Amino acid sequence: MNNNSFRRRFTCCFIAASGAGLLLAAETQPSPGPSPPASGETNLSLSITSPARRAAWQQHLTLGPGDVLNLSLLDMPETIRTEVPVGPDGRISFLQAGNIVATGLTIDELRARMDEALGKYYQNPHTVVVPVAFHSKKYVVLGAITTKGVYSFDRPTTIIEAIARAGGLETGLFETRTVELADLQHSLLIRNGQRLPVDFEKLFQHGDLSQNIPLEPEDYLYFASAVDNEIYVLGEVINPGTLVFATRPTAVNAIASHGGFTIHAFKSRVLVVRGSLQHPETFVVDTAAVLTGKAKDFALQPHDIVYVGKNPWITAAEIVDLAVKSFAQSVVVTGTTLRIPGATKNGPL
Repeated sequence: MNNNSFRRRFTCCFIAASGAGLLLAAETQPSPGPSPPASGETNLSLSITSPARRAAWQQHLTLGPGDVLNLSLLDMPETIRTEVPVGPDGRISFLQAGNIVATGLTIDELRARMDEALGKYYQNPHTVVVPVAFHSKKYVVLGAITTKGVYSFDRPTTIIEAIARAGGLETGLFETRTVELADLQHSLLIRNGQRLPVDFEKLFQHGDLSQNIPLEPEDYLYFASAVDNEIYVLGEVINPGTLVFATRPTAVNAIASHGGFTIHAFKSRVLVVRGSLQHPETFVVDTAAVLTGKAKDFALQPHDIVYVGKNPWITAAEIVDLAVKSFAQSVVVTGTTLRIPGATKNGPL
């Protein structure tokens, strides 16, 4: 089986819904930090069927707008109210307990707040809160994907499941062959504003399921396009952003096309990042020497990242890290300024 065929099957297979729901544990506090699971904790499967350890957000799952609950008082079946939604303002009402703030509370915490409010009208009330559906926890999938948009967590979801749910990576025809249009080298998973070290080439081209990590609320999956001849000009330039590939672009004319340097730019050490974000090839360009005619300009290639720093004392490793972070942030800014449809139970509208 060739690589393209393997990747198409691997990407587009539909994962059956697992029985594991988004369980609530009101007393367990989340651990800080957005770090992905260690390799020993990664579920080597396409889906999360029986995770050995739930993520912090699942251990302390809180309610939010759009979540749906069944409410009743214990031993008083006539009080049952079914499919009561948490409103857009994060509040919920039940019997005489009106406009109770539910956002940010666990099921147990909401139950206690309901009991307190209803205690004025009932003797020792015991509110029964049963979750029906969770719509408040979402993730975003954009880029070279069939169905872009915002998706709700209706169960624990891995990268592969999220892509399958979004219809798979975009494909096109090249010399009568169907090929994927995603640039896996520049694709990203961003959590809390930070890029996670997921190697999409290993995942999709080599079937390395250790890269198939579980998603978390507010995660941002972005698949760069392999057909767009773009160069990314970032850092200390007047108008950082994307440059459409022109004839024989160079580092200096790419920077000039984005308004030139800021007053803080360190022109003698402009970095060009090429290739995979996991294992980039880097080049340092002395644009100050180029501008004075003492050195030749540097020829760019599609998908290069041109990063202009401002600290002359920064190490090579630090500047590469800054360049990649700047690229990830630019992707988020560009993507979130687009109109992203709202989410429904089964996907984007």
